[in-house]
Amino acid sequence: MQLFLLSGLSGAGKSVALKVLEDSGFYCVDNLPAEILTGLMDYLLTAGYDKMAVSIDVRSANSVQRLPEILLQLMQKDLAVHVLFLDAKTDTLVKRFSETRRMHPLSNGVRTLPECVHYERELLSEISKIGHHIDTSELGANALRAWIKQFIALDRARLTLLFESFGFKHGIPLDADFVFDVRCLPNPYYDLQLRTLTGQDAPVIEFLENAPATRDMFADISGFVERWLPHFIADNRSYLTVAIGCTGGQHRSVYISEKLAQHFQSQQQVLLRHRELS
Repeated sequence: MQLFLLSGLSGAGKSVALKVLEDSGFYCVDNLPAEILTGLMDYLLTAGYDKMAVSIDVRSANSVQRLPEILLQLMQKDLAVHVLFLDAKTDTLVKRFSETRRMHPLSNGVRTLPECVHYERELLSEISKIGHHIDTSELGANALRAWIKQFIALDRARLTLLFESFGFKHGIPLDADFVFDVRCLPNPYYDLQLRTLTGQDAPVIEFLENAPATRDMFADISGFVERWLPHFIADNRSYLTVAIGCTGGQHRSVYISEKLAQHFQSQQQVLLRHRELS
């Protein structure tokens, strides 16, 4: 039986993600108290279900902090447990709650909205260390749906190497394990013929490949990942996210991320994401 556990910050997109899982054939339960997860799995196993998705977060009150222990027990039962944690910047979450006029689950009439988000991060800190992170701060609903579908399709027996381009002016992704800054490379933005293109377009690729610094930067980043990747595999890591940033996330970071994905796809299970292009 496959169990997809969905958790994360309120307002980070868990409802969208759970709907994608439901549309993909999973039996879904939202806002499940953590302490009854084991009993539910036992029942569904005997009932013949083979694909289950459960959303557990701070709405489960104090029981949510027992979730890592409960997951360990489920894994010992030889269940295929996959954890997806959705996160977003505090400012983004505050804005989303303000726009929808919804009450935060931890609101008690005393805490401010930013204080509620901060407290929620504390309660979920141990869960956030488990599984695959997605930072939804700069993502629209359609992009999040596409990323969830990618996640569902992964081979869980192998480490997933994720390359993600981004723009520093929009902030560093919260889900990054390593961040590389490529803003020192020649910038196609200042060529008016290239400004509206991206690092996926041939003229931009040609522009960057003609710069020796681009080749050196790629060699250094790929060499670093190649050197340390075996250590992460030996540590039983399921995901490793390498974020590549330039100023706007349109040209240089996209090009380097594309090239890294091409370089490693014959060796590892690779995902490629362009945050700003999404």
